[in-house]
Amino acid sequence: MYYVYILKLNNNQLYTGYTKNLKNRYKEHLYGKVQSTKYRRPLQIIHYEAYILKSDAKRREKFLKTSEGKQLLKKQIRDILKNYNIVL
Repeated sequence: MYYVYILKLNNNQLYTGYTKNLKNRYKEHLYGKVQSTKYRRPLQIIHYEAYILKSDAKRREKFLKTSEGKQLLKKQIRDILKNYNIVL
């Protein structure tokens, strides 16, 4: 399985990534081993999606990083975003 995941960073921004091992990748983020989130901890995983094919997960991650993808994500997880007071 491959996963696309969304992290809420300490500055209320969202980080989108993909991985084959979600548990290990999340630990890497938590322990500051990922350069792009190292200084934005603490962080929390707020959403993830599972895919069988790596190509599908990469395509979804790339889409979610576009303005259209961010708008779709906002609609998809709007209750979570409201709970954290995050505005995209």
